[in-house]
This record gives sequence, structure tokens and C-alpha cells, in this order.
Amino acid sequence: MKEPVFLQACRRQPTPYTPVWLMRQAGRYMPEYRAVRDKVSFLELCKTPELAAQVTVEAVERLGVDAAIIFADILLIVEPMGVGLEFSQGDGPVIHRPLRSGRDIDRLHARPAAPSLGFVFEAVRRARAALPQEIALIGFAGAPFTVASYLIEGGGSRHYIETKRLMYADPGAWRALMAYLVQATTDYLNGQIAAGAQAVQLFDSWVGCLSPADYRSFILPHMQALIGGLAPGVPVIHFGTNTAGLLELLAEAGGDVIGVDWRTDLDAAWPRVGFDRAVQGNLDPVSLFAPLDILRGRTARVLDAAAGRPGHVFNLGHGILPHTPVEQVIALVELVHEMSAR
Repeated sequence: MKEPVFLQACRRQPTPYTPVWLMRQAGRYMPEYRAVRDKVSFLELCKTPELAAQVTVEAVERLGVDAAIIFADILLIVEPMGVGLEFSQGDGPVIHRPLRSGRDIDRLHARPAAPSLGFVFEAVRRARAALPQEIALIGFAGAPFTVASYLIEGGGSRHYIETKRLMYADPGAWRALMAYLVQATTDYLNGQIAAGAQAVQLFDSWVGCLSPADYRSFILPHMQALIGGLAPGVPVIHFGTNTAGLLELLAEAGGDVIGVDWRTDLDAAWPRVGFDRAVQGNLDPVSLFAPLDILRGRTARVLDAAAGRPGHVFNLGHGILPHTPVEQVIALVELVHEMSAR
């Protein structure tokens, strides 16, 4: 059977239309997802393979997208580390024992994270078995910088003061933390691949807070080590937000597909990462709240920027927002398929 269109695009092969999937396509905006969440907490949903696979597959069936992404969270990997992870209502993730020194990093549990995350691998197996063969399944993890920022700040942050303080003041401790996270993340993603994930995405959601010089010094070698350690032949999507100043460095770090957020025009971003890479993106998520004719025009603008070149995966520039109308999301998928048909 022919490879899924999504995977063909990741490999920069010609496709009959531009494939589309959406970050956070299983989420609170969808009634089916809310029905499940009414019965279980977020963490229970993540840790119940049957339910995680169910919401993964339901999103594909409802939206008509070309790829599924396994339902999980980037911080599941830190729970086995003994830092006291909690998903609090309304406040997002909280780390009760944040890492503020080399001594704190030395106290991280030494056991590998991947064996403690078997519920994710089982969800991947179940989702892959339930999906049609033409729909690809994406696994994912948080990139080391973004995960480290949560571990150090104790939650979300605006300025990443504690993260940068540790990075600048104790580079040895920073390297130790990066090495720890690189190994844990490599094992975790390879576990998802072994379970049936056909591509993986690294979410570096907060890396845009760094200067290019800091990225090169403190992040680049670790990302290269991580991506170099993943199973060969499986497309890697390297995604970050606020990365207009870092696109060349993201490409240098690695990945078959470079994710571009909506703050950079796709036709300006692609030459910067190189036409030897595929690109993913990059509609502003708020466009889904606009009238249909506006949404059509903005979708056309993204497709026009890609110019029909092989290697474009349509996506939002970040995740679907919680109150997005489902009908608009379905309309977007239909528009992409219709307007990009070749």
C-alpha cells in the first residue's frame, strides 16, 4: 500500500494534495473530548491507554485530517523523575520540587523515564490498530529546553529568569540536566516509534525566549544529540514558537520537517531552513474564529506561500484554542484539501 500522504510530504515527495493535521486536535473545543474529561481527570486520561487512544482516533474521524497525534502531555516524562508533577485546575502544570541548583539536579531519580511510561506506548499501539492505514500516527515529546524550563521554574513562566540564571551561572549543571533529558527523551520517543508511531514531533514551545547566541551555546549540541539518537527513517518534526530569529539554528539542530509558527511568513521561512527540509505550518490559530470567507483567504495565503513545492504539511502555527468552533476546524481541513488538490 502507498505511504500515507502525510509521510510522503514529510519526505518531500510529490503529493496529490497538501496534507493537514492540527496541533491539539483532540482538546477541549471538541464535545467528544469534553465528554471523556467529564469522567476522568487530565492525568487519568493520559494514563488510561484505551481512553487516550479513543480521543486520538475520534479527532481524526471528526475532522478528516491526514494524521493523528497520540494524546499525551509533554510533562508526563518528568513524573518518574521525582519532582512532584501536578496538573492543577486552571493553573496548568505545577512542579512542586523545582530544580534550582546542581544539587537538585543530582537528586533526580536515576531510573530511566521510558519504562515508567508504558501507558503511552500502549496508547500508541491501540491508536495505530484503530486508525485506517492511510492515516499516519505521530508520537511526540517536549524538547529538552522546554521541559527543563518547567522543571526549573516550577511551572509556566513569562521571562524564564530561573532557567536562564541556572544556564548562565552553572553551565556544568545545565549540561548535566540536558544530558539527562536528552537520554530520557530519546528513549521515550524510540519507545513510541517501536509501538507504532510513524513520525515524531519535538515541541520546543518556549525556546523562542533565547537569543541565537544562547541557542547555539546551550541548546544546539543537545538537540543534535537527541535527534541523532532517534530511530533512522522515521520523520522528525522540529517545532518551536517565537522562533523567527532561530530558524536557521533549528534546521542546524536537525529534523526532517521544521515547524514554523504564524509570526513568520512561510515563503520567507522556507529558504532560511533550506529547501532540503520539509516545513509545517503556519496559520494563526485565531484565524479559526474568523468568518469563513476570511478563513478561506488566510488559508489560501499559506498555501500560496508554499507554492505547491513538495514538502509542505499544513498546520496551525500552534495548538487549537479551547473555544474554537469545531465547524470552523472541519471547514479548514476541507479548504486545505480542496484548494491544494493537484
